[in-house]
Amino acid sequence: MPNIVVLVKQVPDTYSERKLSDSDHTLDRESADAVLDEINERAVEEALLIKEAQGGEVTVLSVGPDRATEAIRKALSMGADKAIHVSDPALHGACLLQTTKVLAAAIGKVDSVDLVIAGNEATDGRGGTIPAMLAEVLGYPQLTHARKVTIDGGAITVERETDAGLTHLQANLPAVISVGEKINEPRYPSFKGIMAAKKKPVDTLTVADLGIDASEVGLASASSAVLEATPKPPRAAGQRVEDAGDGGSKIAAYLVGEKLI
Repeated sequence: MPNIVVLVKQVPDTYSERKLSDSDHTLDRESADAVLDEINERAVEEALLIKEAQGGEVTVLSVGPDRATEAIRKALSMGADKAIHVSDPALHGACLLQTTKVLAAAIGKVDSVDLVIAGNEATDGRGGTIPAMLAEVLGYPQLTHARKVTIDGGAITVERETDAGLTHLQANLPAVISVGEKINEPRYPSFKGIMAAKKKPVDTLTVADLGIDASEVGLASASSAVLEATPKPPRAAGQRVEDAGDGGSKIAAYLVGEKLI
C-alpha cells in the first residue's frame, strides 16, 4: 500500500492578469484570482487512482502563503487524506533551489514515503525542474513527464510520450514522478468531499520547523532574481479588408508586403 506525497501549488488564474511587483519584480499573487494549478489536479488524481487500486495514503504538500490553503482544500476535497502547508514570510522570492530544499525537508516529515508525484511544470514560473532536482536531493530515481503510471509491488513503470514516440521507464520505489497533461482527467470534488475536506488535518510548518535557517531562503539569498521587467505592449488593432470581389487579392498583397508569402 503506497504512501504517496503529491506536490500542489496555488497559482494565479490564467484568465486573470498576471503582473510583477514594482518593488522587487516578484509575482504579485494578490493582484489576481488564485487557483490550484491544473497540472497539480492531474497529479492528485493519479495519486487517488493508485490509492483506489492498491490502498495507501495520499498527503498533499504545498509551499506558499496563507492563501494557498484554498488550493490545499481543493486537493483534500478531491480525496487526499491530509496535507502539509509550509508557510513562512521568509520564503518570499524563493528560487527553485531553495524551494527544492524546503520541499525535501517537508517530505522528510512524512513517514515511509513510497512515491512523490508532481506536475511537469507550474503555470506561473514554468521552471519545470523541481521534480528532477527534488529527486536528486532525496536520492530517489526520477521518472518524468509521465502519461501512464503502473505500480507492481516495489517497482514503478512510467510511459512517457516524446516527439520520437513512446519511452518506458522503470525504477524501484521510492521514486519521484512528474505527470503531463495526458495522464488523466481530474475528478470534480463532490459535496461530500468538500464537507469532509474541512475536517482533514493540515499541518502548517515554518522553515524553522523544517530545520532551515530563514537566511538560507528568500529573495536576498536566491540563486536567481528578476532585475528588470517591461510590461507587454497592448495588442495593436488588426487591418480590416473590405471585400468587393477583390478581397482575396488584397489579402495576398498584404501577405506579400509583410513577407509572409
